[in-house]
Amino acid sequence: MRKNGAMRTGLAAAACGVLAMGLSACGGPGGGGGAGEGRAGTGGKAEGAPGDGAGVTRIPEVGDRLRSRIPADSRQVVAVYGAGRNSADSTVVLYTKSGSAWDAQRMGKAHNGAKGWTTDHHENDRRSPVGVFTLTDAGGVLHDPGALLPYDRSQTYQAPRGWAKSHWHDFDYVIAINYNRRPGTPPGDPSRPQGQSKGGGIWLHLDHGSGTSACVSLPKPAMERLLRTLDPREHPVVVMGDRSDLRA
Repeated sequence: MRKNGAMRTGLAAAACGVLAMGLSACGGPGGGGGAGEGRAGTGGKAEGAPGDGAGVTRIPEVGDRLRSRIPADSRQVVAVYGAGRNSADSTVVLYTKSGSAWDAQRMGKAHNGAKGWTTDHHENDRRSPVGVFTLTDAGGVLHDPGALLPYDRSQTYQAPRGWAKSHWHDFDYVIAINYNRRPGTPPGDPSRPQGQSKGGGIWLHLDHGSGTSACVSLPKPAMERLLRTLDPREHPVVVMGDRSDLRA
């Protein structure tokens, strides 16, 4: 049940954008996280991504174009630094605003779309969308670990057992990225306000060691930390993309 006591809406037939027709946004058949899918992209590492620290007045390596899209009241920013346009490797840093400065907490290595990044995401392109997106809803297979965001626990998030075993726990914890979805609904809500062709079901979720179809995947300790830290009163957002697009 969601913390706010709201009735749970219908979820997709399976987790992370896997609709009844078999399409997937994050993994599974036809996706970068599908059964037997290996690491994709250039294999480059996100070298030089900012680490822990305090006192930066601007979020590093994020240019004016994307910085201007961060809402003025956002005091928590999850920055996903992609290693390259065609790479599945990325690094995640959480920035929390303290006064006029941003404190950094490194979340660690992560993965994004198997084919990298795009500024014009479409269903099944296996690239993660570049941009700034709000974070309002969480959920997963496991019990609420102490999330501050509304948390929707359900076995319907369970990854299909037809996927590789390494992917079975991908959706133990998820945080919905508000790309082509309705904020304030469970992550599994299949609604696509911009239409199905623009994709959807894009989440932060547990990492399986290789690229996804569009989601961003992190180690379990990092996901638990984000769930216990991201606070709706701080209006959290994710800023995500390859390093060149982030800097533009």
